[in-house]
Amino acid sequence: MTSQASALTELSFTVSGRIARPRADVYEAVADPAQLSRYFTTGGARGRLAPGAEVTWDFADFPGAFPVTVLEADPPRRLVIAWDAEADTTEHGTTRVVFEFTPLDSGARTLVTITETSWRLTPEGARSAFGNCEGWTGMLAALKAWTEHGINLREGFYR
Repeated sequence: MTSQASALTELSFTVSGRIARPRADVYEAVADPAQLSRYFTTGGARGRLAPGAEVTWDFADFPGAFPVTVLEADPPRRLVIAWDAEADTTEHGTTRVVFEFTPLDSGARTLVTITETSWRLTPEGARSAFGNCEGWTGMLAALKAWTEHGINLREGFYR
């Protein structure tokens, strides 16, 4: 085992994608519950992603509403949330998700980067992290289709 590998204390991942819309528009598509409900939280999002807000995300394909706490909101640059996790490393039972919105091509496009941290170094933690990595990758594809073309990719995808 290398010294770098032995220093690993938690699992995390980063996914990213490029959206052909200005940063403010893309940020708003994530922060606004009405838009988020159209392409990602197919069971509905309640509450705007604003500093200190506690909102809920409901997914038609996963039963029950998920509580989401907004830790940071810096429009249109960055959002940081915490939400419930079963195989996390925090005392609060949550993981931390950072959304970063970087302008590209003189502001015509946006690079969206999502990083989720705080998964335990266990098989259960790895399964949970991989599952959420898949979910955030799907969210980025759905965000792109929604903001660029008004298409909901999740409709009928899981059921």
